[in-house]
Amino acid sequence: MTRSSAPPPIRRIEPAPDVPYDRNAWWAKIPAVAAVLEHGLNLPAGVTFLVGENGSGKSTLIEALAGVHGLNPEGGSRGAMHSTRVTESPLADALRVIRTPGKRANSYFLRAETMHGFYTYLEGLPDSPDHDLHDRSHGEGFLTLLERKFRGFGFYLMDEPEAPLSFTSTLRLTAHLDTLRLAGAQVIVATHSPLLTALPGATILELGDHGIRRVTWTDLELTNRWRLFLADPETYLRRTLNSGPPR
Repeated sequence: MTRSSAPPPIRRIEPAPDVPYDRNAWWAKIPAVAAVLEHGLNLPAGVTFLVGENGSGKSTLIEALAGVHGLNPEGGSRGAMHSTRVTESPLADALRVIRTPGKRANSYFLRAETMHGFYTYLEGLPDSPDHDLHDRSHGEGFLTLLERKFRGFGFYLMDEPEAPLSFTSTLRLTAHLDTLRLAGAQVIVATHSPLLTALPGATILELGDHGIRRVTWTDLELTNRWRLFLADPETYLRRTLNSGPPR
């Protein structure tokens, strides 16, 4: 099966002209977010992974991508009305999206941390096809919903989808991401998973004090740390327990 030649639904996000924002706000001072507000960000076709430490801006950017695209920032489609407690930054209001001309693509956003409440919301919809999600384990429900909603050409967002998944289930997710890529879908995934980021042909953007940079899986800091740990976990943990996390 060959990859679709269709252009990606979203080409770029960039600062919205003449929209003021507080440059001293916590979210605006995150280096990766500041880089987007200064230079914008081109979004390639296929699967793109956002990788970085906690606080590096992965979720902030994913939420903003959802918001500027018209998706519910707590998960779902454009029409989803699920809402618990607003925690997302106003970054989406400071950005604009540059779309590929043509018919609006299918789109969906899933984030692991809001799934329990989101399942309940979906169950309550009239004639819902998703009434069985609470009957499954957290990981099984997440994969089931993902495989129902992330289908074919479209623009899809995921925030730490590996969180509820076992190693085997993460492999299943990786295979589904590849199926989406081959169908011409554009997928942006915030993740801490070295397994997911090993997906052939994916783009990896590493977020950190440097802002945002494109890296290979081999050069990814996440990969290197897992490699060191797996090579000698006893020594690695001894060093960590004696002096705190290695830097």
